[in-house]
Amino acid sequence: MKTRIAVATLTTVSMVLGWGCTTVDERLAIVAPPPPPSFAAVDAGPDAEPGLVPYCPTNKCPPGRVTCPNSRFPCDVDLRTDVNNCGACGHACPRGALDTFVCTEGACALACGPRTLDCDGLSDNGCEIGILDNNHCGGCGNKCTDPDKPCMFQDQQQTFAACGCPVGLIYCAGMCRDPNNDAQYCGACGVTCNPVDAGDDVNYPNRAYGCNGGVCGVLCKQGYGDCNGERADGCEVDISTAENCGACGNVCPANQQCRVNAETRLHECMCPSGLTYCQDSCLGSLCVGRCIDLTSDLANCGACGASCGSNSRCSYGACEPQCPQGAADCNNSTVDGCEVSTDSDPRNCGGCGRVCDAVAGQACVAGRCVVEPCSEGDAGGFAR
Repeated sequence: MKTRIAVATLTTVSMVLGWGCTTVDERLAIVAPPPPPSFAAVDAGPDAEPGLVPYCPTNKCPPGRVTCPNSRFPCDVDLRTDVNNCGACGHACPRGALDTFVCTEGACALACGPRTLDCDGLSDNGCEIGILDNNHCGGCGNKCTDPDKPCMFQDQQQTFAACGCPVGLIYCAGMCRDPNNDAQYCGACGVTCNPVDAGDDVNYPNRAYGCNGGVCGVLCKQGYGDCNGERADGCEVDISTAENCGACGNVCPANQQCRVNAETRLHECMCPSGLTYCQDSCLGSLCVGRCIDLTSDLANCGACGASCGSNSRCSYGACEPQCPQGAADCNNSTVDGCEVSTDSDPRNCGGCGRVCDAVAGQACVAGRCVVEPCSEGDAGGFAR
């Protein structure tokens, strides 16, 4: 005899299993696996006619769900969203180098990448326009008409484009330049700073002549400062120390260090208690980095450079598995990761060890065991 689940019904059919109550308006329903069934009265209005409708475990799939030839579990394919089985088993949506397709309501639809656009609406040629096109800058129809403001990336990730250079930069000789610090384009295009002070070819210690704040003038080399104001000894103080960090007389607190910030590329007092300075990269003798919380940072978990893998989290300085929605690590092994699909595995339906009715071949859909209305005999004679 089939396993029986009785469900009270009024105007609409209501299912009460375990600790929850779910309204059912489909021929098939999905419910959490076995805690024992219970019943509760539901007020459906004065015209309701109370009764009991039995439900039984089933291997039939709810609407949109199917079991394909290569399925691991019953009803584990959703034809409405599965890009490998879109609308029918085995019907895979195309994939390209610059664009791909998504499955929406059982139909493949073109989806462009972060740097491409589909401006002609034709799926045959895919995403045919790059976002740096002057006629479609960052979006279809956005035209850049000023030759001095061509279409340029506005962010380091190169995902956002607009006409002209990013804020703070100017367009010179085919590139965006920094007019505040570039000695070849100091303050404006065509303004070049001389390599030495005008009329003075003496090479003072640690001193240079370049662009600062858009003006040509005497500068100290990176990591040095002129703290006594005397020209003869040049830039005499090392400003990479805790006593002179980034500027003359700038003393770092006892719990901080003088390091080069990767964001500003300047010497700063960095990393208060609880944070650790982790070096990002070095260019010559200049190394830059940032302050990291080693107890929670995925790329620096417990130590600088100690990266956690995918589907992991950093907890108190140790990498731990963290499974995505619909998956679980049921064998507590990091070797195979989140090895169980709790969305569709009848042996682990909604969680490790939550078993659907194997005798009835009960399917697991979206982490719930599927049931359907059944005959009174199958349900053991429950009243309707």
